Amino acid sequence: MNAAESQDVLVRASHLNVRYGAKLAVDDVSFTIPKGRVVGLLGHNGAGKSSLMKAMVGLVDLGQGGGELSVLGMSPRPQRAQLLEQACYIPDVAILPRWARVSDLISLMSGLHPRFSADRARALLRRTSVGLNDKVKTLSKGMVVQAHLALVAAIDARLMILDEPTLGLDVLSRKAFYEMLIDEWCDGERSVLISTHQVEEIESLLSDVLMLNEGKLVLSISLEDMEKRFVGVSHDAAVAEQIAAAHPLLRYRTGAGPAGNAAIFDGAPPAHVQALGQRIRPSLVDLFVALTRKPELDRTQF
Repeated sequence: MNAAESQDVLVRASHLNVRYGAKLAVDDVSFTIPKGRVVGLLGHNGAGKSSLMKAMVGLVDLGQGGGELSVLGMSPRPQRAQLLEQACYIPDVAILPRWARVSDLISLMSGLHPRFSADRARALLRRTSVGLNDKVKTLSKGMVVQAHLALVAAIDARLMILDEPTLGLDVLSRKAFYEMLIDEWCDGERSVLISTHQVEEIESLLSDVLMLNEGKLVLSISLEDMEKRFVGVSHDAAVAEQIAAAHPLLRYRTGAGPAGNAAIFDGAPPAHVQALGQRIRPSLVDLFVALTRKPELDRTQF
């Protein structure tokens, strides 16, 4: 890899393992995150998403046999202080001190972080209903999340890591959060890694997806390549057995009535199978179910 290619890759993981005692939370995971990407990290509870994110910001000691992990050209654990000058992290349990006014938090960040811009934080807050003199304890949960994003996005960083950033928020608050993130932070050079359970809400924002299942990486792909690789076929119930005989990844219901059936294939199904129905684009949610469900689960049973 030449120097230019190296600069374009912000995160590189090779055979990464994260272990807690006897439990292997992240199991032999390899991937890269180039610059200018919005990456969705998907997985069921306990799949290893938070462990992976913590490893990326140096909160986990990989130890012997932990594989290799480079974030912004640095080793996260030994170079954590330098890394956090250029990488932002909002964990799923992120809180702000309830006693503080928002203006106090801006002053605090100005003294703590060398790449924080108070002017930019104030400009971002003007996009919200959060006032500089508001105390955190008077803010709704959605307003706290908006304030937190404004503070973090005011850091001149290259990578933002968000672990369930909108957990527990209503749909309007989630929409406002993601609008501000995309409009004010993503610029084609920075990258964002987002872990969320609201897959259908962020699919249109993503450029790439990483999918974990029981600690293993089952998919690492751009959305563009995903649409080329995975094929959906909608079909009538009358041809369900013929569809099933072609061994799709998943069969599921799309609506009421005999025509409301579909299947997902990894690659184009045989021509005679495609002729049994109509080609459709599988949603990211349906693909997630297909790749992380237990083998005995088939959504046509529901």
